[in-house]
Amino acid sequence: MNETAHALGTSGTFWELIERRAALTPDRAFLIQDDRTLTFGDLRTRTERVAAGLYARGVRPGTVVAWQLPTRLETVLLSFALTRLGAVQTPLIPFYRDREAGFALRQAEAEFFAVPGTWRGFDHTAMAARVAPDLVVFEAYDTLPDGDPATLPPPPSDGAAVRWIYWTSGTTSDPKGVLHTDRSLIAGGSCLAHALRLSADDVGSVAFPFAHVGGPDYAVMLLLYGFPAVLFEHFALPDALADYRRHGVTVAGGSTAFYSMFLTEQRKDPARPVVPTLRLLAGGGAPKPPELYHAVVREMGVQLTHGYGMTEVPMITMGAPDDTVEHLAETEGRPPEGMEIRVTDPDGKRVPPGTDGEVRLRGEAVCQGYLGAAPPFDEDGFLITGDLGHIRPSGHLVLTGRLKDVIIRKGENISAKEIEDLLARHPRVGDAAVIGLPDAARGERVCAVVEQPPGTPALTLPELTAYLRGEGLSVHKLPEQLELVDALPRNQALRKVLKYRLRERFAV
Repeated sequence: MNETAHALGTSGTFWELIERRAALTPDRAFLIQDDRTLTFGDLRTRTERVAAGLYARGVRPGTVVAWQLPTRLETVLLSFALTRLGAVQTPLIPFYRDREAGFALRQAEAEFFAVPGTWRGFDHTAMAARVAPDLVVFEAYDTLPDGDPATLPPPPSDGAAVRWIYWTSGTTSDPKGVLHTDRSLIAGGSCLAHALRLSADDVGSVAFPFAHVGGPDYAVMLLLYGFPAVLFEHFALPDALADYRRHGVTVAGGSTAFYSMFLTEQRKDPARPVVPTLRLLAGGGAPKPPELYHAVVREMGVQLTHGYGMTEVPMITMGAPDDTVEHLAETEGRPPEGMEIRVTDPDGKRVPPGTDGEVRLRGEAVCQGYLGAAPPFDEDGFLITGDLGHIRPSGHLVLTGRLKDVIIRKGENISAKEIEDLLARHPRVGDAAVIGLPDAARGERVCAVVEQPPGTPALTLPELTAYLRGEGLSVHKLPEQLELVDALPRNQALRKVLKYRLRERFAV
């Protein structure tokens, strides 16, 4: 990490980081979207005005504010305005619907809720009225609250206070609120920046929801190194390519699905680089098939570095541009300084290097636990991930599976049980198991395996997805594959469904 970035990385709060970067390079671009540019100086000035507008509306240090907004300049300004106030913010992914959004709002005990109005055909304001009628709801798409910064209280100074609640699906049907501090998110972003070896000459891109925990992670990287990123409110290829080319993006990615989409575009015209300035694809959040790494490097002529992260720990390991080809293709990279990885047996005892076990984590980037739930830590303070893997002698981590029954599709966690619980209420479903299957484009695809009552007409995938939509399930959780079986495989003791047999059978 360069000296400037190292000095900025000692910041205890987001606001300190913003102020220091604005003082260093006020006229340099921070974010670019369409024909709009926000400089680091603009970020500081406009953030304070938005914070003053929120303060005038009653938002105070510690006030819980939820927001469900697309990836826009206004979204970033609102989020950082909340950090300036010392409020507790709980970002919600824009495609959450009544079920998930309502649960999160109630659990977080939110007092304010910022929504985009009607966005991409869905009325978020109406949803807010349905699921949380007592909240103060305001729209924050094109316009934001505005006020006089002179009215603001002093900025927060405690970077170790919980001020972020992110939501992730676990093995149960309800999401879990993950508690983060400014310091834990800054630590994650610092590690990401250092691993990727980026510089002030780079141009990044944010094509994933800023409401994802990767949003502040990426923003920290920009603030530390002083380079800009292009924002995409709705990412789709080939439509987005014009902005990648126009703004000279050098670093892109997000997850396995993004790599596959860029590769697909490259194959349409192999002789012409899909983005001439692009030099690096990077991301995480879903398994990366080794063959995808080799195809990207061979056909696109760019490097690909992949990592391991989760909502609880945004950055755990990352491939480095100077790693060997084998390590970049076959592993999740190495942990940064300050991140401890312990691989254990079921009793929590460390296993020898190269031996598979459960991955456990300790470090400043680790969350503070879950909202209203038992802390997910062992007696030594290590986060129990439920992921399986081993450490190579070189220090690189190899993931081999998961203990927890979660499907990771396009970098987002999906609870199999949530879908199974909804399917159990369908009159033409006797029993169901939902599994994740390897998918080159998505990381994993959602597959529903259904056992139907005798004499029931065969269920089709369109009927199944229409039913789940009607039950309020988010679109990104809908099964892409349906398999009908005479009987689900079960063990002989408790008749538990043996999902590994289903994965073996249908993973083609």
